Amino acid sequence: MSQFYDKYDTIILMVIKKAFNSLAGKLIMAVVTLMTIGSIIFGYIFIRYEEKIMMNNLISYASSTADLARTGIYYGMPIAHGDAIEQTIELISSGSDIKSITVFDKEGKVAFSSQKSEVGRTINIDNITCRMCHKKDTTPPHFLSKDNNWIIVPDGSGSKTLKFVTPIYNEISCYTASCHHHSRDTRVLGVLETNFSTATVDSTIKQNRIGTILFGGVFVVMISISLCIILYHFVSKPVSLLDEGMHRIAKGELDYKIEIKSKDEMGLLADTFNSMASDLKKYKENMENWTKALEEEVRKKTSEIMKAQDHLINAEKLASLGRMAAGVAHELNSPLTGIVTFSHLMLKRTPPENKLDIEDLEVIIEQANRCSKIIKSLLGFSRKTSSDKIHININDLTDSTVAMLRNQAKFYNIRFNISLDNTIAPVAVDPNQLQQVFINLLINAADAMNERGQITVITRTIAEMTTDKKYIEIEFTDSGPGIPEDHIGKIFEPFFTTKPVGKGTGLGLSVSYGIIKKHGGNIFVRSDSSKGASFFVRLPLEDDSESG
Repeated sequence: MSQFYDKYDTIILMVIKKAFNSLAGKLIMAVVTLMTIGSIIFGYIFIRYEEKIMMNNLISYASSTADLARTGIYYGMPIAHGDAIEQTIELISSGSDIKSITVFDKEGKVAFSSQKSEVGRTINIDNITCRMCHKKDTTPPHFLSKDNNWIIVPDGSGSKTLKFVTPIYNEISCYTASCHHHSRDTRVLGVLETNFSTATVDSTIKQNRIGTILFGGVFVVMISISLCIILYHFVSKPVSLLDEGMHRIAKGELDYKIEIKSKDEMGLLADTFNSMASDLKKYKENMENWTKALEEEVRKKTSEIMKAQDHLINAEKLASLGRMAAGVAHELNSPLTGIVTFSHLMLKRTPPENKLDIEDLEVIIEQANRCSKIIKSLLGFSRKTSSDKIHININDLTDSTVAMLRNQAKFYNIRFNISLDNTIAPVAVDPNQLQQVFINLLINAADAMNERGQITVITRTIAEMTTDKKYIEIEFTDSGPGIPEDHIGKIFEPFFTTKPVGKGTGLGLSVSYGIIKKHGGNIFVRSDSSKGASFFVRLPLEDDSESG
């Protein structure tokens, strides 16, 4: 239970601390403090003013009563009617708040009094009543006015008494009366002392003080509560909304809007805050877009650098291959020369009636020469040597290439569909190099179909729409699964292959691409997963085409 109260007290202290640290709390404290100080000052002035008014009224009442008593005494003195004076004193002393009325002669002896026991008593010069007329060097400490005919003195019961002293002067009606006992030169015959109780006035003043303090406190509390409500609505709540908005913005919620509809400074501040949040959102979006663009550019440049590195590696491989090809060509030329030489000797020794043997030997000689030329072409490609171009009919070269491959085991289960345009014109090419391209394309088609399917070979003459430049186009189409889209842009790169290790080097299409480009032509591919892949070889028809 004590933990609950400790936690409750902690929460209250936190709320109070937060209230004192807030702008609205400081304003409320400042205004409440000023109102409290102002109310205290105003209450003090009001109470003092009210006390003065009430005391003046009491003094005025005492003065009127004393004048009434003095008039009655003056009425009884010329006729020496003591009973009339006593009746007058008793009648007047019966009034409210009148404690006593006493008449002193000039010797200080009590001649008449509303208190019978006081009659005949004599007071000395030090008595306060005497000191009001017979002043000494010191002024009585209870004098509340510059007038010297009244004073407030405490009595033994804890109350206060207003002592009002009125001199009785020797007037004409006195010293001309038949009973007159004083000479005409006597100025003062005695003193009339009227004592009034201040209890009623003190009680009223006390009640007024309590009422003033009570109503002042209620006024301050009511004004403070009203001020709290007003400041909460116009200051604290908008400031809280702004604080919440700042925290939301700091967390990244840039779409957060502060809803303050007032037209004052708080509304203007909210509009400015919302505008700032919108600008921050736009700036963040721009920064994100710039970051993405920069990342994309970095990625692109990185890819280009990696490709360039790959090209450098491939170039080094090609250079090594070129050096190796030179050595291989040198090593293969000798046995190929022996094959051709001995084939010719055997051909001479073969009887003319053995036509099959003669044809086989001629094929051996032809293919050996072709191998020699292929080696020289590979060596020339690696060394960028010039090619020997002659005008040939592409249809004849296509037929001879298909006929050479048709009888190989790889093509036993492949059906060829040949469609050749007999109207095409001769074109200047290197037959050996071009046949190498055709062989590469046909072997790749067979591998793509797993050595089973159909290969279509078409030749035609085409013209570009923009330049009217004419080309011989040779199309090789297989019935395989086609080429994946992400591979189409890479198939002509050196050493790129999808074949298993040991079945391809990745140089066939790259070498073919280089051969066609050296002839001023173009080679490209189109692929469809339902129709296979089609390779197109275009060669220019102009007689002045590039020769190497």
